[in-house]
Amino acid sequence: MQKKIAVLVGSLRKESFNKKIANELIRLASQTLEMKIVEIGDLPFYNEDLEENCPEKWTDFREKIKNSDAVLFVSPEYNRTIPGVLKNAIDVASRPGGKSVWKGKPGAVITASPSGIGGFGSNHNIRQAVVFLDIPMMQQPEMYLGKINESFEDNGKTVNERTQKILQKFLDAYETWINRF
Repeated sequence: MQKKIAVLVGSLRKESFNKKIANELIRLASQTLEMKIVEIGDLPFYNEDLEENCPEKWTDFREKIKNSDAVLFVSPEYNRTIPGVLKNAIDVASRPGGKSVWKGKPGAVITASPSGIGGFGSNHNIRQAVVFLDIPMMQQPEMYLGKINESFEDNGKTVNERTQKILQKFLDAYETWINRF
């Protein structure tokens, strides 16, 4: 049975390394994983006052998450934490109180950065935020892709062989993880 995976990318930059990683994961995924990037850049900032006349973009986003079987976060690190656009998406789908669409969806996180530590702070901040929302997070392998700017082929779109092997190992573990649920 095919699993629907919502992939959230925490970077909006046109040539985002993290979006490239997400696209590589989609390319490498087995036929049993239907992975799709769910866009988060146009979500209005969460404001409880707007719930009464809920923005259509919130409703659409919540439905996409609700209709997924699992979630994968692929994100950079901004100032040792979660990029604002990703935190906003997490908040939008967790509200209104008691109606979170995240509950029980198995998840995982990959962080990537040109720095050597590969988004370590962001990775753990994402985990901290989503565990509270009852997203069971895959523990191993942890995925911090440091020096990501050196991980692509000359075309700048596909990853080199070493990085592809790392991503494939992660995907295999992720598929095993989500099949438990």
